[in-house]
Formats: sequence, C-alpha cells, structure tokens
Amino acid sequence: MNKKTRNRHFTRPGRYHQDAGFSLIELLLVLVILATLTTIVVTKFPKRSQQAKVTAAGVDISNIEVALDAFEVDCGRYPTSEEGLGALLQQPSDADGWHGEYLKRGMPKDPWGSPYLYRQPGQHNTTGYDLHSLGPDGQEGGGDDIDNWSER
Repeated sequence: MNKKTRNRHFTRPGRYHQDAGFSLIELLLVLVILATLTTIVVTKFPKRSQQAKVTAAGVDISNIEVALDAFEVDCGRYPTSEEGLGALLQQPSDADGWHGEYLKRGMPKDPWGSPYLYRQPGQHNTTGYDLHSLGPDGQEGGGDDIDNWSER
C-alpha cells in the first residue's frame, strides 16, 4: 500500500461515512438534564437568601446590644424609648458620661430595609429593653420577627 491509499476511507456503495459528533437526541437529552438541575438549584436559592437575611438581622441585633450595653455602662442607664437608638450616635442632653458614637458605621437597617425597633423599658425584657426587626413581612408578630428576647 502506498501513502495515498493508506489514508483513504473506503465504504461500501450506498453507505455513508458517519462523522464523529452528537446526535440531536443526545443534545436534547443534555438540555433536559441541565434544565432539571437548574430548576432544582434555583428553587433552593430563595430559602438560602432568606436564611442569610435572618442571620444578618440577628448579628445586627447583637451588635446594637453591645452598643446599648456600652451606653449603659457609660451613662448609668439605657436610652429611653423617646431617645431611641439615635442616642447611640448623638449624645442626649441628659446623658452624662456619654462616650459615643457607639456604632462606628451608623445605625443599620434590617436586611429588609426597615429600622430596628427599640423600647425601654421593654415589654418582654422588663428590666432592660426590647430590640427587634419586623422580619420579612414587615408586620409585628407572625412568627418571622427577629428579636432579643427569643432564643435564636
């Protein structure tokens, strides 16, 4: 056999040489599998996102609690409900010993864009204060609020 005949493909008459590649069925099967996996993964993300927001709100509440405790150590009391959490950033007129700003990055909003709610004396923490976020629904109660009186 010489060089020219060695590299040729001989086929029988009436038969076509099939090039290597994917058939339409194989491509459609891959697309169906990818669509199924995408559906499964995408439906899991909203739950993870919500869980991350709840965790972030809990961390914010803990940080605000530390600032409130520092205010209490310096001033001998917690801010009143009327002074609110703003007392951590601007000195109230009757807060002797104030060494703020107690929150270096300003007052955070909850992950849903609402302010954290503060009440002193608290209805749940009668010797201290209540601090909470209304949660994803923006409504008091409903089981989705994040607060400083329930176990997290």
